[in-house]
Amino acid sequence: MPSIQSSSPDAAVADKTQATAERDRMTRAELRASLSLASIFALRMLGLFLILPVFAEYARTLPDGHDAQRVGLAMGIYGLMQAFLHIPLGWLSDRVGRKPVMVAGLLLFVAGGLVAAFSDTLSGIIVGRALQGMGAISAAITACIADLTRERHRTKAMAMVGGSIGLTFALSLVIASPLLHSIGMPGIFVLMSVFGVVAIGVTLFLVPNPPPPHPVHLPFRQVLLNPDLARLNVGVLALHASQVAMFMVVPAMLTDAGVPLDQHWKIYLPVVLVSFLLMLGPMMAAERYGRVRPVLLGAVALMTAVQLLFAAVHGLWSIVGVLLLFFVAFNVLEAMQPSLVSRYAAASRGAALGIYNTTQALGLFLGGAVGGWLLKHEGRSAVFVGCAVVLLVWLIIAWSMKAPPARGQSGAPAAA
Repeated sequence: MPSIQSSSPDAAVADKTQATAERDRMTRAELRASLSLASIFALRMLGLFLILPVFAEYARTLPDGHDAQRVGLAMGIYGLMQAFLHIPLGWLSDRVGRKPVMVAGLLLFVAGGLVAAFSDTLSGIIVGRALQGMGAISAAITACIADLTRERHRTKAMAMVGGSIGLTFALSLVIASPLLHSIGMPGIFVLMSVFGVVAIGVTLFLVPNPPPPHPVHLPFRQVLLNPDLARLNVGVLALHASQVAMFMVVPAMLTDAGVPLDQHWKIYLPVVLVSFLLMLGPMMAAERYGRVRPVLLGAVALMTAVQLLFAAVHGLWSIVGVLLLFFVAFNVLEAMQPSLVSRYAAASRGAALGIYNTTQALGLFLGGAVGGWLLKHEGRSAVFVGCAVVLLVWLIIAWSMKAPPARGQSGAPAAA
């Protein structure tokens, strides 16, 4: 009898430990949802990333491809259409459901790829790219992830999406040029459409069915003007504007340091992979120990410091080291921010994530436009200093952020 009494506390502790471990693990359904939805992101983004390193070279072979401004339009019109449609399609997914919007958007993506593939002019490719951009389903996919995962695991799920995007970017740098020479740009556009068809299959047959649309929806104005969501929207604009602007300069820095353009992937790929490992500690601190605010602010501060370091460094290994710091901070922020949007706006996730993705698209556009102007008129260092200023403004705005709603509580925004 005494031995039973003495072992009971140990058994209770063991049961509690086991229960905690089970809560800290994603369920099979959560893993299936996260991996399948991340694969949809990856399939779309791989196709889009494949043209980035090679399209300008290909465009010069087209009859109307010698106008640099029109080549830029062909590259950028995808993001412009996304900026117009993220909000309405996110809002629509709150009402008709996530999967119908995802399938419709992927069909547009497939159609646009085929239009571009069978076009022998830059004008036709512009039309195809615009059609691809009209399939603005990022908000619906991200909202679906939020619907199908518990809040304690949502940032993990978002990190899978961010990881899939980072890996596809690195992969595209490796295979884009060989693909261009083997199947040509029309073949790459057809490959995009094939990826889109595969993504439709994943959506219909592998993604679990999310719960039906929420019967109560917040007024759009309330979602748009909510201060907690507004901080995150400012953040994603600053994050992606600085990303695009700095990558107008970093490739040239690597080339000047002795790495030929076709060898840059040997830098990017290991840096991206190592950054995924280094981001695990901050992500665990944020999710498991409730340190969301300090981790987010620390990542923004690191991003700001990275820009200033880039303005000062010389030499290959210094550039690689700063690039690694950039990807660690970028991956942490890319995973945390959408998770926080879904937590603050549980009742209208689609609309909130539509606004979030729209400001992201605007950040991509502004980063290219303003970064290009600074590079042309003021030089490389001015680009990094400009990025640092933008990120510092974000840090100041984010400093007053509140702790996100506790897990299991409603994340609906308060009235602005």
